[in-house]
Amino acid sequence: MDSRISARALSVSLGGWRTRNPTYEALADGIRLLCLDNRLAAHTALPAERELAAALSLSRATVAAAYRSLRASGHIESLRGSGSVTLPQPPRGTSRIFDGGAGIDLQQASPAAWPGLAGVISDVAADAASLVGRPGFDIVGSLDLRVALADRYTARGLPTDPDEILVTNGAQHAIHLVTTALLTPRSTALLETPTYPHAAEAVRSTGARPTGIPVTTDAGWDLDRAVQAFRRARPALAYLMPWFQNPTGRSMTPGDAVTMRAAAERADATLVIDETTADLSFSGAAPHELDFGPSAVRIGSLGKSVWGGLRVGWVRADRNLVRRLVELRPRRDLGTPELEQAIAARLVRMLPLIQPQRAELLRSGHDATVSALAEAFPSWRVPSVDGGLCLWVGLDAPLSGSLVLAARRRGVLLSSGPRFGLDGGYDGYLRIPFTAPPEEIRRAVSVLAALWPDVVAGSGAATADEREATAAIV
Repeated sequence: MDSRISARALSVSLGGWRTRNPTYEALADGIRLLCLDNRLAAHTALPAERELAAALSLSRATVAAAYRSLRASGHIESLRGSGSVTLPQPPRGTSRIFDGGAGIDLQQASPAAWPGLAGVISDVAADAASLVGRPGFDIVGSLDLRVALADRYTARGLPTDPDEILVTNGAQHAIHLVTTALLTPRSTALLETPTYPHAAEAVRSTGARPTGIPVTTDAGWDLDRAVQAFRRARPALAYLMPWFQNPTGRSMTPGDAVTMRAAAERADATLVIDETTADLSFSGAAPHELDFGPSAVRIGSLGKSVWGGLRVGWVRADRNLVRRLVELRPRRDLGTPELEQAIAARLVRMLPLIQPQRAELLRSGHDATVSALAEAFPSWRVPSVDGGLCLWVGLDAPLSGSLVLAARRRGVLLSSGPRFGLDGGYDGYLRIPFTAPPEEIRRAVSVLAALWPDVVAGSGAATADEREATAAIV
């Protein structure tokens, strides 16, 4: 058993779980959503029935019925002497998730592979004889790839030496390495909220305390709150995604970056800049280069710009931090495979060719998603973005979780708004990636349109249109 959640913490995580469904089933649905979003990790011990009943002001019989429903659906199991424990959820696309037929997975904001990738892989594989005579993995990164990455940073106006690059097994691996190196169980980390969920998980895994910097689709980063947070929390690091932020799609201005840098320097905090979406503009204009200072740590990968299955990422940092990361690395892995690095080295040098093609793919998905949402949900708030992978859509009722569960039963997988908050919240938002083929996006939106009236009716909540009509009558 890995962890335990208290009744109070579970009550907070559940948020507004009550609907017009029977109370026990509404509670079970709320816990299911936490499991499916991985906000309740597998093998987490749930509170005892009596303890959770007291925290939620329910009868013990209601909680017992909810736990029975969760056991029946395969989300928890009850062990003699250990209580109830959450179970790992099945891989996406299996029959336990979908009632029938092929599903549409919009949980992962991951585009299809760049069409030229297969040819690059074939070319590199044809020269495999030069690779197989070596160990096959590298804990620092191949010199060829590090040179390619350093040259790319230098061309952007950030002079970089290959010794300032560490190659990792994707960006998520890089985030875990950096947070492990820079955080302690008693330190604080600033993160945007909403934010990339795996970054928050990486911070929490160190025992550090995350605190939020608000970012919205219309106003961007709340700089006043950010400056206050740096001053009061004295964080060890701040994790930022300044280009096409996940999930809001916002990008920082040069002035935003200057403010963040100054606040971080006063607090002696390290800025960790996630650049994984920086190359995903489809507006025709390249994003501004932003000055976060020489001590900023930058994390990148080829997962979004080329293919998610190519698990190659990197960290750009000063030599001292790179050495620390190399020392930490054997605790998690022995290095990045050389074949993947050889492929990545070619792709990094080809990015000027790849990016326009990637932009066309993302523009097509974006336009299809915006059009379908405008037709099906004219009262939802769909932001305007110039790049990235997803839309942070404002619903007209705070029922993100209920809609996600209903859609899942119809074969459409989405992540609810609270998945992207540091402490839940965002029930009135839904992240909708536009990385799937346009026809799949339109089908998914049509499913949501068919379900939404029943979801709203089942909750007893009024939509924005209904509230406006009521106000007009009054």
